[in-house]
Amino acid sequence: MPPVIVRPDELDFAEFVRPGDTVVWGQTCAEPVTLTEELMRQRHQVAPIRCFVGIPVTRTLRPEFADAISFVSYCGSGSNRRMLRAGAMDVAPVHYSTLPTLLTEGPLRADVVLVQVSAPDEQGRYSLGIGDDYYSAAIDTARVVIAEVNDQVPQTRCTRWLTDDDLDVVVPTSRPPAESATPAPSPVMQQVAANAAALIDDGATLQFGIGALPAAVLAQLADRRDLGVHSGQLNDAAADLMDAGVITNARKSIDRGVSVAGMLMGTRRVFAFAHRNPAVQLRDSGYTHDASVLAAHDRFVAINSAVEVDLSGQVNAEVAAGDYVGAVGGAVDFLRGAARSKGGLPLVVLPSTANGTSRIVPSVSGPVSTARADAGVVVTEYGVADLRGQPLRARYERMLAIAHPDHRTALAEAAEESLRRSGVLV
Repeated sequence: MPPVIVRPDELDFAEFVRPGDTVVWGQTCAEPVTLTEELMRQRHQVAPIRCFVGIPVTRTLRPEFADAISFVSYCGSGSNRRMLRAGAMDVAPVHYSTLPTLLTEGPLRADVVLVQVSAPDEQGRYSLGIGDDYYSAAIDTARVVIAEVNDQVPQTRCTRWLTDDDLDVVVPTSRPPAESATPAPSPVMQQVAANAAALIDDGATLQFGIGALPAAVLAQLADRRDLGVHSGQLNDAAADLMDAGVITNARKSIDRGVSVAGMLMGTRRVFAFAHRNPAVQLRDSGYTHDASVLAAHDRFVAINSAVEVDLSGQVNAEVAAGDYVGAVGGAVDFLRGAARSKGGLPLVVLPSTANGTSRIVPSVSGPVSTARADAGVVVTEYGVADLRGQPLRARYERMLAIAHPDHRTALAEAAEESLRRSGVLV
């Protein structure tokens, strides 16, 4: 049965969304903004519903919308932080690799999927365009799939094409996709990035997290050769390196010649670069974050940031000063994959301080997002601490060496006390 074609101003969500439904849509630049904005406007006609959302780069969601909708996310990024502070959103602290299952058969099972796709190609196929990611798995299990067919969305190679058979409702639009420009790194971030980049050899396959610091690491790699990409996202910095011939994917163990990512997260720069580009493929999270796939890449380098790291290597990537600002996300998936990779490198990068407060701490002040058993290589502007396989005393010494000098004395005293309590010192 062909999908119903509806103009944006004629879309009535009450015809397709039932009270009690869970609605999910693409995150970051893949958000179908026409649909999400209209759903927020019509929320009282379909209430109560639950929306599972990812990283927002728009201001579609506002705390007052919680009068009819319960919001759940896996992260506190972007405007989610404001929602969480207002008590208008809850957080599911889950590994990114589990999201496809949670949205298809778990407690977050999606009833309705809102998706942004490109205009159909010559064969009538729709590309997922900017994001395949975690939500596309729910297209096959949701009761209703509503597609914003946007002729300004790039046609990208994804895990799958969509056809009219996959869609229940089509809403034609023409608007620039949401963009997410990466902030310029500070001088301290640039030094952290330089220290991390010095560890990355020619031929490595890279995963990089979101934000200024991972992007700054990429910017330091212009003199490398034959780098590859297997990441949760592909950004403007990666597009620049592909254009420059630095990222060729020529030495990848699998998916040779192709940069693999879950989504595009950047500006029209990366959208235009990925359009009909056979060297870019967007895949679902069941592939991009799969442990066996990651371990199959030789020289796999995972580059992820953190809120704070304690002296034993525990990482808090979720809570800062009492605010939920990050996520468990995919960091553990990627760090474990890099640890299992032949010649792999699991990197956690962060400035040593924030507003004068040390980010190297005696013990993390928030949740343990990455356990010390998964500790890899921690990088600050003061150097590199390789914690892999190290006992506690060696870990403390290495972490102290990369802490800010103003905080080392206090940290050393805390380290001695911790060692005494643990029975390492008598």
